[in-house]
Amino acid sequence: MSDTHLPKRAKDLPAPLWMIVDEADVVVHAGDWVDVDLLDRLEARSRRLVAVYGNNDGPALRDRLPEVARADLDGVRLAVVHETGAATGREARCAARFPDTDVLVFGHSHIPWDTVAPTGLRLLNPGSPTDRRRQPHHTFMTAEISDGRLTAASLHRL
Repeated sequence: MSDTHLPKRAKDLPAPLWMIVDEADVVVHAGDWVDVDLLDRLEARSRRLVAVYGNNDGPALRDRLPEVARADLDGVRLAVVHETGAATGREARCAARFPDTDVLVFGHSHIPWDTVAPTGLRLLNPGSPTDRRRQPHHTFMTAEISDGRLTAASLHRL
């Protein structure tokens, strides 16, 4: 998930997303939490949390979260960052910035994104579960890893 903007855009995460959090082996948040309370609750409910701060996150969140997070998930090299810049040229820019990464999760735009760079880097933006902006739906993503590779990524509409 990304761009939750709690409690400004919603009072809480949608119940279906909390159900996924409770079941997931790993939860990823790509920034713009706004309030540290959600970080505390996600840390308490997640088996493992991989998360970064975003441009709307203040000192309390920046003290606890990195700008870029990296994790090895059963052989899949994951990186998480909030902002990747303009959509034009994103794949090439991110492939150059994250050369030792298999999957990059990012946020900021609130626009779901799923592409593959020429280098094989998979770029995923889950959109926002609470602030759809000009998108038709609030969204989040789930992904599956098997045998050391990403085998599925699904966008979920709320």
